[in-house]
Amino acid sequence: MVLVAVYAATVEANQLDTITTTFWVPAAILTTLFLGLHLVVRFRAPYADPILIPAVALINGLGVAFLRRLDIAKALSAKQPEPGVFAGTGGRQLAWTLASLILAAALLLVIKDHKIVSRYAYTLGLAGIILVMIPAMLPSSLSEVNGAKLWIKFGSFSIQPGEFAKIALVSFFAYYLVRKREVLSMASRRVLGIDFPRGRDLGPVITVWLLSLLVLVFEKDLGTALLYFGLFVVTLYVATERASWLIIGLVMFFGGVYLAYLLGSWVGGPFANFYDRASIWLDPFAPQYVTNEGFQLVQSLLGLGTGGLFGTGPGAGSPGFVPEVRTDFIFAGMGEEIGLFGLSSLLVVYLLIVERGLRAAIAVRDSFGKLVAGGLAFTLGLQIFVIVGGITGLIPLTGQTTPFMSAGGSSLMANWLLVGMLLRISDAARRPAEGGPAAQPAGIKQPPAQLHGAMTEVIRP
Repeated sequence: MVLVAVYAATVEANQLDTITTTFWVPAAILTTLFLGLHLVVRFRAPYADPILIPAVALINGLGVAFLRRLDIAKALSAKQPEPGVFAGTGGRQLAWTLASLILAAALLLVIKDHKIVSRYAYTLGLAGIILVMIPAMLPSSLSEVNGAKLWIKFGSFSIQPGEFAKIALVSFFAYYLVRKREVLSMASRRVLGIDFPRGRDLGPVITVWLLSLLVLVFEKDLGTALLYFGLFVVTLYVATERASWLIIGLVMFFGGVYLAYLLGSWVGGPFANFYDRASIWLDPFAPQYVTNEGFQLVQSLLGLGTGGLFGTGPGAGSPGFVPEVRTDFIFAGMGEEIGLFGLSSLLVVYLLIVERGLRAAIAVRDSFGKLVAGGLAFTLGLQIFVIVGGITGLIPLTGQTTPFMSAGGSSLMANWLLVGMLLRISDAARRPAEGGPAAQPAGIKQPPAQLHGAMTEVIRP
């Protein structure tokens, strides 16, 4: 939070030519909120990973500071006074942060053992599918933003249900794969040293593949389709340890995407939007795109190029030229001001969060917890790849938001719920086993190391 306060002070120095006496207030409010969650974790999950909250808090805090920077720039252009701490997009993001932390704390208080979630796996799976499909079934006026049908809009209020669907679907996939792991691990033939599954076991993969293609066609978003299908395939790989599932998944997904692109070129209709997005991605500077559909991507690339290695400095750039810089393109807006090194540092922090989630998955003792933690960590990493790949031109643009940074409540709340679940699982993973050294009654000596190892081998099933 000290770093967030320094960022806010630098923004004011560059934009206002002075540093006000209230520059530190948003950072102080965030400090209070994060310390409150820290206390809940200390009392309800004392063995939880101590790295997760500070890492996420840094990204969340910088996101709030950057959104307030945009509010100040907007006020200056309109020749209005500096907005208050709780005004504008930055103020709303502070309120959403409070709501998100309350949700994460409630999850830790209500769910005392992550295995309880498995009791509601099928309900969560059904809820996840419904949340994914609702925007596709609504008219475009109630669900479409920038060509992607991912939202539910009620007047000025909007929510992205797919953000919550990913958590529900991870829990369902984990429960299903724990029960079906032995069947899905069976091999029918070996090709180039890789064991491939039996044909009749491909049913679940084909089902999720078709669902992801429906998302691609009817919700008009590659990133969401990739997120759901990639989540299932990677969870399947973790459950079975069969690399063949990854190969099958990659071939099916990219084959389906290429087929959708060809159908968009030949047939149009529901495939036309994806064909247009792919064409813009291939050449955003083409005359027919550069001032129209490709304008957003072009401005993003120009902003990143302007930032160079070290950036123009917080508050010294012009991120307002990038459309939707508050939401989908916040990473590009920050990139102009903190440069390649600053963005690389943010990506390292994201990587650290993903790594700690995978570490919890490795350490937890039950299979359901392993798959849930691994799936949640991979989901976060894949979402970051999708949004950063989109704004840099690596893959076609998507409607995904940058976790913990983009303006909006649904993304922030869903991702803090994800962190809350990782905290609960990491607490179970790091907690000493009952009867282990930490739980031995006083006065009883431990057996010698050699004998202890032999006893372990004897009682191991």
